[in-house]
Amino acid sequence: MKNGKGKLVLVAGGAGFLGSHLCDALLSEGAHVIALDNLQTGRKQNLRHLEREPRFDFIDSDVIKPLPARLRTKRMKIDEIFNLACAASPPHYQANPEHTMLTSVVGTHNLLSLAETTGSRFFLASTSEIYGDPEVHPQPESYWGNVNPTGPRACYDEGKRAAETLTFDFERSGRVDIRVARIFNTYGPRMRSDDGRVVSNVICQALAGDDITIYGDGSQTRSFCYVSDLVDGFLRLMAYEGKLPGAVNLGNPVELTVGDLANRVLAMTGSSSRVVRHPLPTDDPRRRRPDISRARQLLGWNPATPLEAGLHTTIAWFAGEQENVDKASRMPAVVTGAVPVS
Repeated sequence: MKNGKGKLVLVAGGAGFLGSHLCDALLSEGAHVIALDNLQTGRKQNLRHLEREPRFDFIDSDVIKPLPARLRTKRMKIDEIFNLACAASPPHYQANPEHTMLTSVVGTHNLLSLAETTGSRFFLASTSEIYGDPEVHPQPESYWGNVNPTGPRACYDEGKRAAETLTFDFERSGRVDIRVARIFNTYGPRMRSDDGRVVSNVICQALAGDDITIYGDGSQTRSFCYVSDLVDGFLRLMAYEGKLPGAVNLGNPVELTVGDLANRVLAMTGSSSRVVRHPLPTDDPRRRRPDISRARQLLGWNPATPLEAGLHTTIAWFAGEQENVDKASRMPAVVTGAVPVS
């Protein structure tokens, strides 16, 4: 792949929910994009519309392994590296906690080393989970967090904290120009229906007429940012010139209870699903809301998509996905001939 007039950008985790939207945004700006993903939670269908795009390439690879040699050649001048590689929903990252931790630590180290070799600017997608179950509300970047280091969520929470440590150590030693975003709850098209997050859970259950599962009493809060707003924050942060004071929170500061979210989705879908309650998972945060003063001041960034508009688009996308699955399940099997048995 040649640089041409556009910058060359590597997106690790490019087949995921956020990564695929980032690839779209970068291509729309004229960049050449390489998406690298092991497809553990990312999906090729998120990138299918880019199959014939000449400025796009896909590499099936895992960041915890040595990066493909083609990325380390002198001919490959990578301008920017976005590290979004890691399972991000509790059911997915807890399914293989060792791999989750290694992705955050070994994977981040591999990508930082590549950035050092190629002179690339490096972007780490960190998370609001580094604040744990916060005792400070809302959460500013200066808050060190309240994380259980041995609990079931620690593979992700502590993994991302370690990834931040590595990233800032590379910056302090003058080896890599870095940007760190702490991402709060994000939703939108291309979310996986099985990711266990509250927005996808509630929408999919409502559309199917299943019971709406609420963990705890529904009074715990989250702040929901629409995916296009978050990606705009990514691009602004990566493009920022000058010294940053540290990580930057990116999320919607409008706080909402989980119970209120469920009621809104029920009303918007016209679903007759009933709400059922289950015990709150271990270490699940009670309140979550970003202080985005830093992003507003430095990046001029503020989420622009109202919750109702974002939910409408997301519900429509999940309804389309459900319809496609239903159509596929109704298609008759086609028999083309006997299959020999060996």
